[in-house]
Amino acid sequence: MNSSHFSISLHILTLLDKVNGQLLNSEYIAGSINCNPVLVRKELANLHKHGFVQSKEGKGGGSTLAKRPADINLGEVYKAVKQKGLLGESKNEPNPDCPVGKQITQQLNKLYSDAENALIKDLSLKTLKDFSLGFD
Repeated sequence: MNSSHFSISLHILTLLDKVNGQLLNSEYIAGSINCNPVLVRKELANLHKHGFVQSKEGKGGGSTLAKRPADINLGEVYKAVKQKGLLGESKNEPNPDCPVGKQITQQLNKLYSDAENALIKDLSLKTLKDFSLGFD
């Protein structure tokens, strides 16, 4: 299964949206997610690399959104933070002499790719603004 990068990144982006431009430091964000600030800093660095957040270093520094929430497409966020296939991949090598084993990898790869493409297509119809509206 895919790691938690997307959920953590979406949590960060939503939190930054909800504070309306206020700079938030990694410790504050980590407190909201209930995780280590080092993990937050890694996700922030990746989000910054892809143009979703901007950061100010030093005392009084923190991060904020680099774009309007309506301009942050969730499909693009998913692609930016994805590290593994949605459904994973087999660790073993199937038996090439078996009628199923010799084809299973190709068939699973197509199935997994189709499923992930459907997810990305659906996420691409949504923005951070849309997602944030679900929070009080």
